[in-house]
Amino acid sequence: MIAKPDRVTRRRQSAWSIAIYEGDSPLSLVPAPGIRNPVLTDEDVTDVPADFVADPFMIRERDQWWMFCEVFSGASARGEIGLATSKDGYAWRYEGIVLAEPVHLSYPYVFRAGDEYYMIPETYGFGGVDLYRAAQFPRGWRRAARLLQGTFADTSIFYRDERWWMFSCTNPAAHDTLRLYHSRHLMGPWEEHPRSPIVTGDRTRARPGGRVTEWNGSVLRFAQDCKPTYGTRVRAFQIDELTPAAYREHEVAQSPILNPGETWNRTGMHHVDPHLLPGGRWLACVDGYYMREPEA
Repeated sequence: MIAKPDRVTRRRQSAWSIAIYEGDSPLSLVPAPGIRNPVLTDEDVTDVPADFVADPFMIRERDQWWMFCEVFSGASARGEIGLATSKDGYAWRYEGIVLAEPVHLSYPYVFRAGDEYYMIPETYGFGGVDLYRAAQFPRGWRRAARLLQGTFADTSIFYRDERWWMFSCTNPAAHDTLRLYHSRHLMGPWEEHPRSPIVTGDRTRARPGGRVTEWNGSVLRFAQDCKPTYGTRVRAFQIDELTPAAYREHEVAQSPILNPGETWNRTGMHHVDPHLLPGGRWLACVDGYYMREPEA
């Protein structure tokens, strides 16, 4: 076993970690039975002195699950992208940092398009939305394109009706503005939707909170509820109309779908990445946190 590196900066108060939930739908997720949540914490990170792990996104390829997440490094004092693997989606092994930049990275939205693997991590320190391609999945991530210029947080991309769509929070300090963009091609050009911003002045439903998901022929988007504080719970919205000219959505009756718990997630939850299993059940990685006592 690799010895855990010494911490070189003050430990953060917010103790984020990652758990596995499951359910009959992406709207009815509960802690997976028979396992001990959380399945990944800062204590599992062996190559940097981690303060926490958060923002998990999974992809299943080659009969294996690959999870990418933010690892907040106490050495660099910023987020880096870590990798964990699992054969069954329940027992996870940390594999190491796979992407680090001179700016903070988080929210590693990983997806496949054609034969290529891509990721859009949050890179607002670079001043835009950057698309990364894996030279040799699951490692070797390199910037492939600048999709948008400006301030963007928790960018979430999906493909629907022969077009790429992208949600992003453009006021991350207040978590209260959500914009929508679209393009015929992944590499662009991208343009803002005429109904955008689709949320303004509402921190309960603006900031993206996980993978945009197809379910029962419709599309669900998940949002962080940042009231009364950042990362309190996760809400779900069904998209009723999505065209280059129109956009409508409504909050589903089951929302919020993730709420604070009693132990590792007692302060809040703010992320979900659901995946449909062959038998019809849903498996999801989620995150949550509690506030540590201040260090002396």
